Amino acid sequence: MRLFKDEILNPGKKGIISLLFAILFNISWSQSPDSARINLGFPVYSQYLQNGLVINPAYAGTREVLSGFLSYRMQWMGTSGSPLLQSLSFHSPMKNDKVALGFSAQFLKYGVTRSTSLYGSYAYSIRLKTGKLSFGLRAGADISNTDYTGLLLNDPDDPVFKSADQGLVLPNSGAGVYYYNDRYFAGLSVPSFLSYKRTSNGSAVPYHSFGQYEFIFSAGAFFTLSPVLKFKPSVLVDYSMQETKKLSQFDITGNFIIGDLIWAGASYRISEQVAVGIIQAQLNHQLMIGFSYDYPFGRMNTFSHGSSEFILRYEFRYKVSAANPRYF
Repeated sequence: MRLFKDEILNPGKKGIISLLFAILFNISWSQSPDSARINLGFPVYSQYLQNGLVINPAYAGTREVLSGFLSYRMQWMGTSGSPLLQSLSFHSPMKNDKVALGFSAQFLKYGVTRSTSLYGSYAYSIRLKTGKLSFGLRAGADISNTDYTGLLLNDPDDPVFKSADQGLVLPNSGAGVYYYNDRYFAGLSVPSFLSYKRTSNGSAVPYHSFGQYEFIFSAGAFFTLSPVLKFKPSVLVDYSMQETKKLSQFDITGNFIIGDLIWAGASYRISEQVAVGIIQAQLNHQLMIGFSYDYPFGRMNTFSHGSSEFILRYEFRYKVSAANPRYF
């Protein structure tokens, strides 16, 4: 579900952008519909650090409390048929604190396509001398439905659109590893082990290939600059090993934490030429709210007014003390 494409063409033609959302945004087609591949990928989030479960199943339980997260993202605002992405997640350690469980759901709407992703996560952590190492697995499905009847096509007889519309249920699984302590964190994950291709009758069949994997690496650190000012730099690298073997996302982020109340920062998405402003408020030890705005410097600057994202995180059990708040 890659939420950014540079292949947007000719904005003056009505219906073209909606068509591209339906085809390029989530589904990569070859010239023959028999070999059309469905590209399942990690969606863009600007505040991913507060929702680590969407990146890596090994993140489950690392907040050491029952943690709930909500987000609402408006991508490419001002563009007809632009993506809307909503996400929900919960994760918590179990009675045996080495084991943690999580659940995440994503609801995506773009152009004529509706997509839902539902995944459960399991993590097992090992305490090391300097921190914790967590191993995670996730399993679930991506459910997609596209209605092409609302599109105006240059070629109504295009064989790609001749098959009957039908919803696709695409089971999948992924895995990850995550290390963290009070000062540093680093994680590596493969969000999807399976790839799919669409057949001529509109259904989808899985195929397995190491060369189709997508790897997500994230890392960050925490520095105390003064009693009231802290700094948290981080990086995210999303690398796809599909045919193009490209860097899908590369974010460099810096957050200043003021009095453990205000998180103010910025990010630059090198792969897409997007600058991001982030403001978050830790209202108490349980509730955080946040807002981010993405400003595109690349081609999308011509088509949209940027992207906005709202988040809310709530820790359901009071366990994080004022003397030792959690920053990861």
